[in-house]
Formats: sequence, structure tokens, C-alpha cells
Amino acid sequence: MAVENLLYDKHIAFDKVVLGKVFLLEKPSKSDWISLEEGLDKMGFEILKDKDVKKIEKIKTSLRQLLQKEEIPSGMNLSEFIRSKINEDYSMLSHLFSSMEGVTIEKFFISQKIDKVKELLFYEEMTLSEISYKLDYSSVQHLSSQFKKVTGMTPSDYKKLIKKSPEGWK
Repeated sequence: MAVENLLYDKHIAFDKVVLGKVFLLEKPSKSDWISLEEGLDKMGFEILKDKDVKKIEKIKTSLRQLLQKEEIPSGMNLSEFIRSKINEDYSMLSHLFSSMEGVTIEKFFISQKIDKVKELLFYEEMTLSEISYKLDYSSVQHLSSQFKKVTGMTPSDYKKLIKKSPEGWK
């Protein structure tokens, strides 16, 4: 009841509270989440992330860290990489990821790679060929094709756009 009262006080919509679990109707805003955490802390409770959520976060973090390295190893196998980070069956992890995120691991990784391409294009320290090699694309054409599929424009068009925009590569 204490948790239910806190949720009512914070105006956070929920379905039910059962034995240590809260079923929210929608994801709270960041400020509501912080307020909820503080309220729970005052009562001696804490928010424990579900094991599946932790797995998803570990996959995302691992992929983002990979993109921060000097370069992606040539011919890297995404499923083997994920399996090396989380010692579980890849098909189960892939299904879990898709069902929770609404996108496959592969599409998430492609999206992250394209964001990295945008960043590298913005700083103009590397050619498209160097970027292609760094991110383990089979060719510049493959990178350009994937970039256009994700963003709706070619890398060249994107470079022209960011030169005009004060907002930068985001």
C-alpha cells in the first residue's frame, strides 16, 4: 500500500502493485522517475531492474563501446560478439531484444553505426573510405547505401547539410 500511495501522490499511472513488482501503464518522465526513486528510498525501497532489462542494456552498452574503439575487427560476427559479452543463446537474446526494443539487434547496431558515421563526417578527420574501413563495411558503396536507407540522404548530402546547420551532426 505504501508504494501504491507513493505512485498516486506522484501521479504515476499504474495497473497494479504485487509482491515487490509495479506494473506501470506508461513509462514515467525522467523527473517523475527520479522523484519515484527518491520516494521509494525514503521508505527503504529501491528500484531493481528486471534481469531482461539488464541484458538488453548490456547488449546496447557493449555495442556502443565497440563503436568507440579504434576500429571494428574485420569480418566481426555480431552474434558471436554478443554471445561473448552475455554467455547465453544468441537466438534467445535476439528474440528478447526485438520484443522489448521493437527492433532487431542488427538494426539497432546499424543505427548506432550510422550515428557514428554522422559524427565522423561532422569532424571531417576521415574520408568516407577510412570510415568504411573503421566500421567494417565491405565497401564505401555498402556504407553509402546503408546510410541512405537509414537517413534518406547520401553521406555527401549529409555533409552539405551539416555545413549549413548550426546544430552539428545530431
